[in-house]
Amino acid sequence: MSRFFIIDTNVVVAGLLTSHADSPVARILDGMLAAAFPFVLSEALLSEYRAVLARPHLVKMHRLSADELDTILLELARHAIVLTPANSDATPQAPDPGDQFLWDLLSSRDDLYLVTGDKLLLQDHVLQDRVLTPHMFVDRP
Repeated sequence: MSRFFIIDTNVVVAGLLTSHADSPVARILDGMLAAAFPFVLSEALLSEYRAVLARPHLVKMHRLSADELDTILLELARHAIVLTPANSDATPQAPDPGDQFLWDLLSSRDDLYLVTGDKLLLQDHVLQDRVLTPHMFVDRP
């Protein structure tokens, strides 16, 4: 079975901020921009990428202009599979209510896996077998 990946905002942000090109987060972001693996976005996730990356304290760190940020986000969207998760009563509750949109997306298909550095999401017992750290992602077979 094919695998498709949801890349959490914290991985994208860390990929932009790291100074280590060989770090897992940098390799993941570079892979997304090069369409090196199949990844999934929803409108909510893309909106969160934009909102978080536009926070003033992060703009000071990544030093991207609004146009440069738009170019990166457009490139990510161009390479992504865009899904609209179905709202279902069967969708489990996310460990953090602010991440429910990720859980809705992850639960929408059995071939989706979440890549995150969020410890609450990584420790969730319901979907734990479908949640990977950036290290686990880059080391997967």
